Amino acid sequence: MTNLTLSARAIFANDRYATECTGVVIDLVEPGYARCSLDILPQHRNAMGGVMGGVFFTLADLAFAAAANTQPIQNGEQLAWVSLNSSIQYLAQPKGQRLTAETSCIKQGRTTCVYNILIRDEHNNLTAMVTTSGMSIN
Repeated sequence: MTNLTLSARAIFANDRYATECTGVVIDLVEPGYARCSLDILPQHRNAMGGVMGGVFFTLADLAFAAAANTQPIQNGEQLAWVSLNSSIQYLAQPKGQRLTAETSCIKQGRTTCVYNILIRDEHNNLTAMVTTSGMSIN
């Protein structure tokens, strides 16, 4: 496990909604990249039996936060990032019992950033796409 992954897990241990209520796990973090996952449980289902949209969004949001907030120090300063805007496209209901979000940095500026998050099921089917822009709060 990388030092960035351990650092991200420590930073986001207090993001209790994502980690405790939803069950998101930070699997891997590298500069500008994060992979997070969760096991689909009965409480993640909506009235129609599908996975609730908020589950996808929470998974994507934590993946964005892990990737953005563990970027290398810029000009001697560790920047802190928050979501400014997110757009999600739900593409398919997952097959199986696991979701994985992979986040990649599209643009990292001094005060804003843009990340793309792809969420797949355990059979590698693309289930949702998220684009998140963030801003530095330093």
